Amino acid sequence: MNRRETMLALLALGAVPHIASAQSSGAMYRVGLLSGGGAPPDGALPASLRQALRDLGYVEGKNIAYTGRWANAELERLPGLAAELVKLKVDAIVTAGAPATEMAKKATATIPIVMGGPAGDAVAMGVVASLARPGGNVTGLSDDAGPLSAKRMEILKEAVPKAKRIAILWNADDNAMTLRSLEIDKAARMLNVTVQPLGVREPNDFATAFDAMTRERPDALFLVADALTGLNRKRVIDFAEMHRIPAMYETGFYVQSGGLMSYGPNLDDGFRVVARQLDRIFKGAKPADLPVEQPTRYYLAINLKTAKALSLIVPQAILLRADEVIE
Repeated sequence: MNRRETMLALLALGAVPHIASAQSSGAMYRVGLLSGGGAPPDGALPASLRQALRDLGYVEGKNIAYTGRWANAELERLPGLAAELVKLKVDAIVTAGAPATEMAKKATATIPIVMGGPAGDAVAMGVVASLARPGGNVTGLSDDAGPLSAKRMEILKEAVPKAKRIAILWNADDNAMTLRSLEIDKAARMLNVTVQPLGVREPNDFATAFDAMTRERPDALFLVADALTGLNRKRVIDFAEMHRIPAMYETGFYVQSGGLMSYGPNLDDGFRVVARQLDRIFKGAKPADLPVEQPTRYYLAINLKTAKALSLIVPQAILLRADEVIE
């Protein structure tokens, strides 16, 4: 029996184990990360992304290599950082944040770009033609900004039923976050709540926003997550606690940092989607044909320590729905 006949016989018996193409192709794939946020202490790409790719058969140093570029909330640096990744001839660029996606798309029309979170509404931003058929070289994750903003506002109003004015704090230089702030404004009006808009563009602007809230104290606060607000989250959380202002955040790590509550997707879930899309691209799929995905599950987190510091009694109905309660 020759080799071909042997393989066919083994296949018929189900005796040949599945070998991922990532392991058998012999290729070395280079993944670049472009982020508007700050670099982690170890300078590595998110552990959940690397683990998800490892689960798919990609072993760092063997058939995949990583390199990251972080703007540290200085968005003017993103074009240069994107150009560096293009010059390195990476096989795909993973983006963290809407500005990073926009700059990566401007830097290359050929290298696949996979959006991670929080990426904003990809269609509203104009980086893809549609979720089902993105076209071009961009795919990945997109926010469902309208319904999600409305749900967050509903939860905040349920927690603080007497709230009549809610401050919205967001990065006014981030187009996707400005679009989200408009959705929050729309949701607030549906709940008969007045909005106090507080756009920031740099770290010094937070002091100005805090002064505005001190002069005209809002009943609650809604922080829109991006690189700038994320890097300054401790200042916002401390201010809200000092002035006893209940606040809604968009992801769980704000609550783990001392924020009152959050409702949103899990970032690790998002990176598993990114890994799956990268795998398909490395196997020959084109980003133009890969539908942009949206989170399928959202998590409610409550910090009861913070609630106590705010003298806020969180309704039992909210606590029963919470996925994470910090006591």
